[in-house]
Amino acid sequence: MDSVTQIMLGSAIGHATMGSKIGRKAILWGAVCGTLPDLDVFIPFGGPVEDFTFHRGFSHSLFVLALLTPLLVWLLLKIHPHTRPFRQRWFLLVFITLMTHALLDSFTVYGTQLFWPFIEYPVGLSSIFIIDPMYTLPLLAGVVSALCWVQKPRMGQFMNSLGLLLSTTYLAWTLFAKWQIDGAIDQALAERGIQATAIESTPAPLNSLLWRVVVMVDDHYYEGYTSILDDPPQVNLDRYPTHPELLIDIADEWGVKRLQWFTKGLYSVRQRGDSVVISDLRMGVEGSYVFAFEAGKKTPEGVKPSDFNQHNNRPDLSQLRLVWRRIWDPSVSLALSARSQ
Repeated sequence: MDSVTQIMLGSAIGHATMGSKIGRKAILWGAVCGTLPDLDVFIPFGGPVEDFTFHRGFSHSLFVLALLTPLLVWLLLKIHPHTRPFRQRWFLLVFITLMTHALLDSFTVYGTQLFWPFIEYPVGLSSIFIIDPMYTLPLLAGVVSALCWVQKPRMGQFMNSLGLLLSTTYLAWTLFAKWQIDGAIDQALAERGIQATAIESTPAPLNSLLWRVVVMVDDHYYEGYTSILDDPPQVNLDRYPTHPELLIDIADEWGVKRLQWFTKGLYSVRQRGDSVVISDLRMGVEGSYVFAFEAGKKTPEGVKPSDFNQHNNRPDLSQLRLVWRRIWDPSVSLALSARSQ
């Protein structure tokens, strides 16, 4: 999730666990702990693919975070020695905040290596968009209430707890919505006789009503949209080409294998000029993918490996307007050709 959401979640947990003992400082330390796992973005892992695929690795491991908790509690007690009687509360603040950060990230599509170093599998439940106001706003309202109602601490505690309850309930809703959407997708693929090698559904930006689906089928893939409000469920699928044969000469390159693994097979291969580009189809939209890497260069002797520099794709902001319309109207097309008009 985005940094603001993780800070709000940490702040809310901080107040819920220690607010009655140390007041506003609990919100501050909850925010700090809620930020710590994402500081791995400042670590240079060695290259663009490494930075992309090692993010949310060791720093989001439940095992590493559990081992880190006692150290952070010791540090906090050094900073606030008068709070030693509340050692267990400090432990709860740190432990729950770190764990919920990693677990919340695993609800997005990116991939979070929760069980590193024993299992590197990037868990991505893909039930919530990386920025979703419906999840964040209840947390924000609860934390602001706790900050403002200092003279009425019980009311502040109640509002903060209510914010946590509402945001958690919404997260559960996204899982139910994804289950509904995946059923509609399976039915649509069966009716059209499409044999998929990989499928992923993700919420469209800023909501959990409209969902985007990517379906891989050998030398092509489909991008589609369906709304939880469609009755009957209507899955619009648009076909796009991919050219995996361009990777034959560089199939053994670490960067190629790493991207194939991390994307769980949901990637496209295209030639742009003399560049062979691998795009992660899970994040972005057709024609504007967030993560795309130059895997090789086309030469007369074949494809030669490249440095996997990231291709910058300009975000398609016009889609946001269409997303809102498509939620309610199945006739609205979000296909690349429609967005370019």
